[in-house]
Amino acid sequence: MPGSTPFTLRSIAVSAFGPSLLFGLGEGAILPVIPLSARTMGGSVSMAALIVTLIGVGSLISNIPASLITMHRGERWAIVAAAVWCALAMTLCAWTDHLGLFALGAFMIGMSQAVFSLARQSYLTEAVPPEFRARAMSTLGGAMRVGLFIGPFVAAAAIHRWGIAGAYGVGVGALIVAAAVAARMPDLEASPATDAAASDTLSAARPTLGSTVRDHHRLFITLGIGVMLVSAVRATRQAVIPLWADHLALAPSVAALIYGLAGGVELLVFYPAGKVMDQKGRRWVAVPSMLIMGLPLMLMPFTHSATTLLLAAAVIGFGNGIGSGMVMTLGADHSPRLGRAHFLGVWRLMSDIGSSCGPALLSFLAATLSLGAGIAVTGLIAFAAAAQLAYWIPRAHADD
Repeated sequence: MPGSTPFTLRSIAVSAFGPSLLFGLGEGAILPVIPLSARTMGGSVSMAALIVTLIGVGSLISNIPASLITMHRGERWAIVAAAVWCALAMTLCAWTDHLGLFALGAFMIGMSQAVFSLARQSYLTEAVPPEFRARAMSTLGGAMRVGLFIGPFVAAAAIHRWGIAGAYGVGVGALIVAAAVAARMPDLEASPATDAAASDTLSAARPTLGSTVRDHHRLFITLGIGVMLVSAVRATRQAVIPLWADHLALAPSVAALIYGLAGGVELLVFYPAGKVMDQKGRRWVAVPSMLIMGLPLMLMPFTHSATTLLLAAAVIGFGNGIGSGMVMTLGADHSPRLGRAHFLGVWRLMSDIGSSCGPALLSFLAATLSLGAGIAVTGLIAFAAAAQLAYWIPRAHADD
């Protein structure tokens, strides 16, 4: 970045990472109560699960529109709009007692996720020098996870005092503050060299979504496939721990404790991993992350007690934690300056496809073979992701 003052992540900590932490806190507060709310409105267990799925569907189909919003309105106001939209969605969920409107609110939450995530990634890609990029993206992912980790505890206190509506109140409050913080984010200023390059390029055709896909199609079908596999493993790992705990007949409180401790391990390692990626290269973290997750997933069907499951879950948490921000970093590395929002929209779309397909594959294998077989196959997918990343990640990342 221009200027004589050396860049530090601390200089953008509040404006860049604060909204992510607050957005994560808001989502963490309401995610556990969404299926409970659906049930209180008369929905069946399957209907409650479907409504939770609508959040992911909303995010999946909104990635491309999110790129258009970010490109035309700018990163800062896209982040603000996403936070306000999510707050409105949570308000709808808290206010209505109609299951259809409640489902619409859940879908709107997913839409806001897509816009918020793409805009914050695009903003940091532009605002942070390449030599700090992995640390910035890892911290961004870590801030969101901290919020998701804290949110349920804050919501629990609010529910104890005001009932289930208190959780939505916490979510709406956090998102309003997130929007206010994001509105004060400094506008991005391009360097003179970048301005000159952009001016030269403006004479050519402005990038479109179609031209972006054509220009980067090889990357999308090589490294992009690796990102899909990574996302499939990450999404599936959220389900395998509680499911295998239930298979072992562990109490729900024990399953929740194991899941929470695994999440705590993730929070301890995201920044050191980002520093390694910046100093040594992306391969040094991306490939070990998948290998470390794959091994305990392969071994989890052989666990037989809370202790052995906790050990496997902790290792999975460590592997996932060191990979925090990895997908965003790889997307930022390869995104072009002109058409960046389009590129990141497709990149996030591929990631979300993986996130949707992973749990679906686990469900299919559990129904046709066994839960243990489904978990083991997830471990194999992690190894496949490691191989794909090892082959296609450049040895020295480019500063596109």
